[in-house]
Amino acid sequence: MIAPQQLIERVLSRATVDETIVIVTDASEASLRWARNSMTTNGVSTSRSWTVVSIVRDGETARVGIVSSTSVNSADIDAVVRSAELAARAAGPASDSMPLLTGTTAEDSWDDGAEHTEISAFEQLARDLSMGFDRTDELYGFAHHRLHTSWLGTSTGIRRRVVQPTGSVEINGKRGDASAWVGTSTKDFTDVACGKMLHELSTRLDWASTRVELPAGRFETVLPPSAVADLMICLMWAMEGRGAEEGRSALSAPGGTRIGERLTTLPLTLYSNPVEPGLEYAPFVTAGSSSESLSVFDNGMDTGRVDWVRDGTVNALAYPRAAAKEFGADVAVPGDNLILDAAGSLSLDQMVAETERGLLLTTLWYIREVDPAALLLTGLTRDGVYLIENGKITASVNNFRFNESPLDLLRRVTQAGATERTLPREWNDWFTRTAMPPLRIPDFHMSSVSKAL
Repeated sequence: MIAPQQLIERVLSRATVDETIVIVTDASEASLRWARNSMTTNGVSTSRSWTVVSIVRDGETARVGIVSSTSVNSADIDAVVRSAELAARAAGPASDSMPLLTGTTAEDSWDDGAEHTEISAFEQLARDLSMGFDRTDELYGFAHHRLHTSWLGTSTGIRRRVVQPTGSVEINGKRGDASAWVGTSTKDFTDVACGKMLHELSTRLDWASTRVELPAGRFETVLPPSAVADLMICLMWAMEGRGAEEGRSALSAPGGTRIGERLTTLPLTLYSNPVEPGLEYAPFVTAGSSSESLSVFDNGMDTGRVDWVRDGTVNALAYPRAAAKEFGADVAVPGDNLILDAAGSLSLDQMVAETERGLLLTTLWYIREVDPAALLLTGLTRDGVYLIENGKITASVNNFRFNESPLDLLRRVTQAGATERTLPREWNDWFTRTAMPPLRIPDFHMSSVSKAL
């Protein structure tokens, strides 16, 4: 198989259009699954994906053609290049056209090969899980480790390389009709506290020994970090500058956007940062296609910390360079991590202990957007809703369908705890790098009772 650097240089040498961008990603992945207290499957795979972006310019107009391939046969290179160039010549003008960034020297790691994971990454996890297999509760779950090495090369001289590690563990525990879920993200599985996760599962299943039925309504609710992450990810995805400027989103305001609007007096800061310890992501743009928040013309541009909400105030929206120029805004790139810092110190358990009566959720599931103009979401609770009375968990409660806007939740939150690394339940197939605090919402809207278990 041709080396990724050689693939990029060969594509660029075959190109006949004005400009060309090439992105190559070599993926190494390992997975481990278990069910009913027994390991079931494991495996390791490697793959390659690569994208050619061809650009034809005519004065101020640029036309873009994009073709991706998973072929590892070097004989297919010419066909992919020709297809991308044909697509560019047939395309309409690109609304996000900008000059490509330039480079004169390759990064120090440019010549390095792809990094690989192995099934041995799960060795300690498997040993720790075996302790849970000896108990009466049934355990199900899986672990996934990915090492994606990406190279970006352009006809304007950019040569950049990045390695992105991504890992996650999810464990479901079942006891009779009760179920509970815990999960965590990780870079390399050396920091997975499996024993703590198993203890948390057992505790939640103990809570389920008593069950009560509650009607729909508004409840004081303590949201754990995982549920907060799922909701805040939806908020960040909605924070696109163009949609807000054009009056098409919940971040729109009369005559502009909600940048500068105070949501809460609590010191909440929601941000993305490519160098956040333990949650690092690519420090430059690698865009295989354009959207309202990313542009292929920005490939190779440095990313940096973006405070989407700062000290309780909407602070930034995502603008590629073309949109930033059009609207007179600052360039901001959507992050591949998300952190909510509330300057809090209380743990989830401590917040429960301060609750006179309310609900503790564990995870959210099947989240869907109902109204983009208000960022109204609907979804279901899953794997444990618990009744809090006088600072104690007294019973499990039936599941609910909820209707809430993460933007409104930030307006109504009354307490935020200590930020900790967490794994979103709903979005972890696409987004794992999060750190969130537990939040107290005085009137979380459970719109109907759900029969889901």
